[in-house]
Amino acid sequence: MNHQHYLRTDLAAESPSIEKSQTTDGVSVNVEKNNFSETAIIKILNRTGEEQLGKPKGTYITISFGKAWNLPENDIQNIINTVAEKIKLLASQLLPEKKEYSILVVGLGNRYITSDALGPLTVKEITVTRHLQDKSPQLFKMLNQQNVSALAPGVLGQTGIETAALIKSAVNTVSPDLVVAIDALAAKSVNRLATTIQICDTGIAPGSGIGNTKQAINRETLGVPVIAVGVPTMVSSATLVYDALEKAQVKNISEELIEVLDNGISFFVTLNETDAVINLLSRMLSESIDLAFSTV
Repeated sequence: MNHQHYLRTDLAAESPSIEKSQTTDGVSVNVEKNNFSETAIIKILNRTGEEQLGKPKGTYITISFGKAWNLPENDIQNIINTVAEKIKLLASQLLPEKKEYSILVVGLGNRYITSDALGPLTVKEITVTRHLQDKSPQLFKMLNQQNVSALAPGVLGQTGIETAALIKSAVNTVSPDLVVAIDALAAKSVNRLATTIQICDTGIAPGSGIGNTKQAINRETLGVPVIAVGVPTMVSSATLVYDALEKAQVKNISEELIEVLDNGISFFVTLNETDAVINLLSRMLSESIDLAFSTV
């Protein structure tokens, strides 16, 4: 049996074809390595690539750095610089005619569930400047930042309103040139938990990695380009088992086991150190975003 249907992941780099270095005319992969991280730039070029990876056409940048909470501060700063550089690169490609532009940063997720709090915690530390551009132009200029606003819309269970609808309302009010959406992701492997940052220019479908897909947050739904920034913080229990079976080359499993695993699809594994790790990663992302949209 092919287990791919059950391997829930938000990471393009965890596509079986990428992991096995099997690419087609529809996908290009470029890997950059240094002393503190490895960056894979995956470009899905056409429909063939979309079918191969199961993701929309666009650029997916995966920065892998291991356990950041064990790294020295200078390595952490290097990772922050790398993330900022890649966000800035995608922004310049999406807005090639603009040197100054406005950004709406959106922190997706539930701030009261630690493994899902990455987005709200990151937004909390973002340097927002939109209100200063008119009311205090001198201070705005001193901050050396683009026009930045931020929003943490919560989740449907908290607000009763679809997250995409709240973001669309904010977009209509603020009229940003670009949306940056931050979210906790699901991975296929526990080795990816909190050790990888994915940046892409295709937007995001909240909950897709855990089988709870909401309305996509992308250019089509919002009317402006969207950069999605995410960190895998959880793995579904069923995905762990299916991944292990695949690695063991077990191709045929019983219908009884499939039923048991599917019934447990809503159970998720995260790190013991999640509190400290999410606080560190949210700081890293907020500093990366501030740096990416600095005008200096």
